[in-house]
Amino acid sequence: MKSVITCDMEGRILTMNDDAEKIFGYKKSELIGKKRVSIFSPGEIVLQNVGGWLSKANKFGEFVTKTYFLKKDGTKVNARVRISPTFANGKSNPQTGYCGITIPIEEEVFVNINFLTKVIKFLAVTRMPFTSASIFPILCVGSYYAALGNNLFSISNFILCIFGILLLHLGANVYNDYFDVKDGTDDANNEYFNSGGLPNLLKKFSAQISGGSRAIELGLINLKQTKILANIFIFCSFIFGLTIFYNSYLITSSYNNVIGSISIGFIGLLLGFFYTARPIRLSSRNGLGELAIFLAFGPLLTLGTAFAISNETIHIFSNSFYHFLLFGFPMGLLTTNILFINQFPDAISDKKTGKNNLVVTLGKENARWLYLIFLSLAFASSFFMLDNFDINIINFRTDIFIIGLLFLYSFGLYICYRLFKDYKSRELIRSNVNTIVLQSIFCLFYIFIFYL
Repeated sequence: MKSVITCDMEGRILTMNDDAEKIFGYKKSELIGKKRVSIFSPGEIVLQNVGGWLSKANKFGEFVTKTYFLKKDGTKVNARVRISPTFANGKSNPQTGYCGITIPIEEEVFVNINFLTKVIKFLAVTRMPFTSASIFPILCVGSYYAALGNNLFSISNFILCIFGILLLHLGANVYNDYFDVKDGTDDANNEYFNSGGLPNLLKKFSAQISGGSRAIELGLINLKQTKILANIFIFCSFIFGLTIFYNSYLITSSYNNVIGSISIGFIGLLLGFFYTARPIRLSSRNGLGELAIFLAFGPLLTLGTAFAISNETIHIFSNSFYHFLLFGFPMGLLTTNILFINQFPDAISDKKTGKNNLVVTLGKENARWLYLIFLSLAFASSFFMLDNFDINIINFRTDIFIIGLLFLYSFGLYICYRLFKDYKSRELIRSNVNTIVLQSIFCLFYIFIFYL
């Protein structure tokens, strides 16, 4: 028997022959247009080997190796596989995908999994790279305090805050995956973006851009383990939080900052958990999910960080309170755009499973304008902070700040232009990635301007 399966550049199954059904135990109707070829391989093999196999197939015209696959019932299939690139109308045209020809063999095949793959597995399960959305705003607040003067914030609490928020964010990521799989949202989604079509470092590791981590689907972790891991992250974040609260009281001799930190931390936890958790499931409530992301990764995050690290008492509804609240507006809006643009490829499955986010509610064509509104509000709120920075920071470089914001806004407008053009196309993935890049560069620019 010889299995012949073709897929597109992202691994979505396009065709399969009758022998593929017999070898792997799936019907064509279960897979074609609904699943990706990664379904046949153990997740660690996908992470470690598949990117390299495809690169060699592109370079040499084909790549032949021995590996093992998994049938639908979970049993092992030792096999020899030949992978070759496919083209729509001859090799002079752009590549459209790959063809894999699999022949079962009697030889027992073992694939050693190296340490780097285990690290990448952890990054994939937790979606660690997306934690830049929470870590960078914390660094911005610390940099701002450093620019204001000496000894205004606690270095120890600053470090504890970074790790505490990191763990809280990881817990929310893993819980979101848990609930999306449990609700059937991820299983229904075959339109999600991964970086298989991008000619860069992300392609090597098949990084997930939208649609969750796909870790459970790949077999990197099961549903029960996902919930346990999420609980571990949340518990560890509590330990860091308690230490921060204790240190804050010792530093300020007041409960004001402690109460502020606890209140905001609790609200942030609820927003992250109930973003996908029932019965609230904010992500399905016509914009409440986007509002939750804006608050959690913007105003609440920067204000909570200020409460946690400040050496001085911040009184509720004081000037400092409102200042740090407004400080997070642009970061929260740019992070909301990351979530928002990732809803475009996932819209079909989201609608099927009742995840009525703003893209589903408005439709893709109308939703494009909301991306532009969020982007413009982010930079408008940054200019609104200019007077405050100029007054409070000695030798603040207003000229560089304005030039930098205009440059970054121009980059954002370019992303928006591509969104308007590619919103129905798989080419949109470049705008998804660039939206992540924009949020990161924006925060790094803030850190740089405060350093100056």
